[in-house]
Amino acid sequence: MPNVAKIPKDFLEATQQTLYMTFWTALWSGIFGILLGVILVVTHDGGILENRWFYRILDQLVNIFRSIPFIILVALLATTTRFLAGTTIGSKAALVPLIAGVIPFFARQVENALLEVNPGVVEAAQAMGTSPWGIIFRVYLKEGLPGIVRASALTLISVIGLTAMAGAVGGGGLGNLAISRGYNRFQTDVTLMSTILILILVFITQFIARRIEKRVTH
Repeated sequence: MPNVAKIPKDFLEATQQTLYMTFWTALWSGIFGILLGVILVVTHDGGILENRWFYRILDQLVNIFRSIPFIILVALLATTTRFLAGTTIGSKAALVPLIAGVIPFFARQVENALLEVNPGVVEAAQAMGTSPWGIIFRVYLKEGLPGIVRASALTLISVIGLTAMAGAVGGGGLGNLAISRGYNRFQTDVTLMSTILILILVFITQFIARRIEKRVTH
């Protein structure tokens, strides 16, 4: 890989940018995604804080934002990105559409994970007079933890893929390196190495997620 050997610093910088985007996107999407997922579960029909109209509105908003292709979302949020980040180019700017796109995706995954919790356990907690907050933390989040871990792994892998897509539109990272140096300059080895590094990140994520899932399941 002759071209790869010439730009080790570029690969290091691109990897750091990818990790930067992945970390901050995962952090904020994780916080707001879990919050949104919990709200969806407790307000749906038969939920402990049932509110049909609120649930329907929130459910439709999640569906709408999940349906918007990431590239289109980047364009739609360009003004917001410029306001928040001061620019529409670079890893910092890419965080805005990344977080906006991942939150509804993760929220739906969390909702599905929490809906798998045995309704009998929830009913038993209600019968014992447990408060809604107590049910959320001691029943839903505790019993649904394995499902949330699986959802987190799936979401994190999606985030890594989206950072590569963000790189293609000026977000930096391994995706940007693969396009700007590999594809545009016909340096196939650069594209290949960028792909390999992205796959390594995915495999590491899967490995860690499986270990965590085993710990919280047994």
